[in-house]
Amino acid sequence: MSDKRKSVQVNCGGVLIGGGAPVSIQSMTNVDTRDTDALVRQINELADAGCDIVRCAVPDMEAADSLGRAKRLVRVPLVADIHFDYKLAIAAIENGADKIRINPGNIGSTDKVKAVVEKAKERNIPIRVGVNSGSLQKDLIEKYGGVTADGLAESGARMLKVIEDLGYDQLVVSIKSSNVRMNYDAHMKLRELTDKPMHIGITESGTPRNGELKSAVGIGSLLLAGIGDTMRVSLTDDPVKEVLFARRILETVGMREKAIEVVSCPTCGRTEIDLIGLANEAEDRLAPIAAARAEKGLRALKIAVMGCAVNGPGESREADYGIAGGHGEGLVFSHGEIIEKVSEDILIDRLIELVEADNTK
Repeated sequence: MSDKRKSVQVNCGGVLIGGGAPVSIQSMTNVDTRDTDALVRQINELADAGCDIVRCAVPDMEAADSLGRAKRLVRVPLVADIHFDYKLAIAAIENGADKIRINPGNIGSTDKVKAVVEKAKERNIPIRVGVNSGSLQKDLIEKYGGVTADGLAESGARMLKVIEDLGYDQLVVSIKSSNVRMNYDAHMKLRELTDKPMHIGITESGTPRNGELKSAVGIGSLLLAGIGDTMRVSLTDDPVKEVLFARRILETVGMREKAIEVVSCPTCGRTEIDLIGLANEAEDRLAPIAAARAEKGLRALKIAVMGCAVNGPGESREADYGIAGGHGEGLVFSHGEIIEKVSEDILIDRLIELVEADNTK
């Protein structure tokens, strides 16, 4: 892993970004922001899954007001996502947004951008300057002959300078592409142009099947190169899944300890239960439990899901909890001891019960 890129630090509602702080996980709500009850419910679901910062679209004044009501009912910082109307940015800040996301290029005149900056300065909240490959400025497309890594990097630096020239430096920058290689190259170029914290991700990455792959490679490669202070996995799915997968990326590159590590054998001709199905079910059901465990700061657990009597019992005994399959049934282990033999259809239920009970210790 490369040395971590040095950046200045900003504070988003108590979550530090940059300056050596741990990489924070973000996601974005997809309910109607104007529906305060639905908004609060989803924000809390994201927080329970391990989301550090939640972004919400603010398309009108009613949404800005709803954001303010939600802010008083949730425990994580909220970011207002603003496009085009500078008055919405000001209203969101006045309603308690901990950070705003804008593209100065679509806010309007310098006076309008300045009004937003002055309000952010008044509340001392950071501004995230967001650039996407789909909205790159026409002059940069012409300069580089299309959407390129050079153009994205230059756009990010340019947008930062707009606000810096207005006398404000509490900034975060993001330059995202759906092209993993372009995304990587753009960040490698931008790292030489600014010391502002970077929000990383792959934009419009797609459904979980494709989006998780692109995000793992695209975000993981940047993290291993020392780039990234806060991150979002973007999926066409329930945003909770974005948070759970983001944590898996951070765990995989060694930036967060695994709250729960699931080990399972690769199956062979001796397997007499549906190990593939059981292992996948265990991983899915353990993911939110792992997030809760991480939030409480509990020790990491090793969970074994094994398929037969050859390696299964041994591996399960080395785990905190585990199961080892047989013919339509299996053994359940707790800290090296067999505690029961149950039918295949309730093996995972019993495993989940053990882990959930451990979370309350």
